[in-house]
Amino acid sequence: MSKGLIIAAPASGSGKTTITLGLLRALRRKGIDVTSSKVGPDYIDPAFHAAATGRPCVNLDSWAMRPETLAAALDDAPDFTIVEGVMGLFDGAHLGADPAPLADGSTASLARLTGWPVLLVVDAARQAQSVAALVGGFARFDPDVRLAGVILNKVGSEKHQAMLRQALTAAGQTVLGAVRSDAQIARPSRHLGLVQAGEHPDLDAFLDAAADRMSGDLDLDAIMEAAALRATATGVAPAAPPLPPLGQRIAVARDAAFAFSYPHVLDGWRHAGAELSFFSPLGDEAPAPDADTVFLPGGYPELHAARLAAATIFMEGLRAHARAGARIYGECGGYMTLGQALTDADGTVHRMAGLLPHATSFAEPKRHLGYRIATMLADTPFGPARSIWRGHEFHYAATVGATDSAPLFRITDASGSDLGEIGAQIGTIFGSFMHLIDRADA
Repeated sequence: MSKGLIIAAPASGSGKTTITLGLLRALRRKGIDVTSSKVGPDYIDPAFHAAATGRPCVNLDSWAMRPETLAAALDDAPDFTIVEGVMGLFDGAHLGADPAPLADGSTASLARLTGWPVLLVVDAARQAQSVAALVGGFARFDPDVRLAGVILNKVGSEKHQAMLRQALTAAGQTVLGAVRSDAQIARPSRHLGLVQAGEHPDLDAFLDAAADRMSGDLDLDAIMEAAALRATATGVAPAAPPLPPLGQRIAVARDAAFAFSYPHVLDGWRHAGAELSFFSPLGDEAPAPDADTVFLPGGYPELHAARLAAATIFMEGLRAHARAGARIYGECGGYMTLGQALTDADGTVHRMAGLLPHATSFAEPKRHLGYRIATMLADTPFGPARSIWRGHEFHYAATVGATDSAPLFRITDASGSDLGEIGAQIGTIFGSFMHLIDRADA
């Protein structure tokens, strides 16, 4: 049974990711065998976590994952785990009138399920004594979510820090660190999230600078002592793979344009006996010739559309697999690549693989964001028609032009509101803007 703690915040933008990364790297430098997890559907932060610790970071999602899947992910954790939360501590999917649903995908729901304590990161840049009222509200809001301490972020001066600490101590709250603003540990961002870990200039220097800052500003020993054993799991059966393997030999695209694949999905395929190989479309590599399945995950193909269009070995290899009857599945960015064309934000049209009839465009971006419940409309290697899946959409692209193919899913949001039909399937080639996380009906 592993020990752990959860780093949360009152709201997005409080700095919990940078503090988490610096803390992870600082603990690793002290020789502590620490691993990390990320709450909710996220591809960007886990890659930074893995760079900080040298170990894979798994996603934990109480809404999108079955209890069996979540339990398996937690059971694989080593002796000590730090979990980075999502948005504000109690922010999750809208599920109706219940003010504190157990499985809404929030950081609080994971705290309830695991029993792990919460460290609350507070952006204190524009407040002083009022911080005590803010933290006191979070501490009292839900008695099943235990607040073990506060990390003050963006502290302006020693005087500012003294006022904050005095107010919190008088209110009975434990302060485990006060982090000064530091331009060296600011991170660049782009649409749909931050720049990916593999694209970050001088990533190790950034992580070391963050670790230096946290080593000086946080009480690392007290933070370690705040961790608690996970609550005992109760009779959860072994999980079937989140997604059935699409074939026996699966070629997975992996590079800066196709970086968004969930480790728990790929591991599930391996555990079910599938063999995985990896290739780089941006490196103009074709899928393995003996692959019976090709998986194009999501990512940022729109940022690399010209290189993809010019990657003749990759494109012809993809089309050769299609002619041979291989299964080809694309999620989000992978789905865009399977289409006829991709129009980038500048209005330039780039030819894509042409294996599905749709085209996509960023010329007039519209954000599609949120949890999704997807009912399959046709038989696929994932399962029969009417099987149900959980996942999320996260894209700015619009579908344009004729789509002479059968849709793949009918989707709703987390509250059950109908969002229509999405995706396409022609023979053994299929995909959609959905990122699938887990099965929902088996």
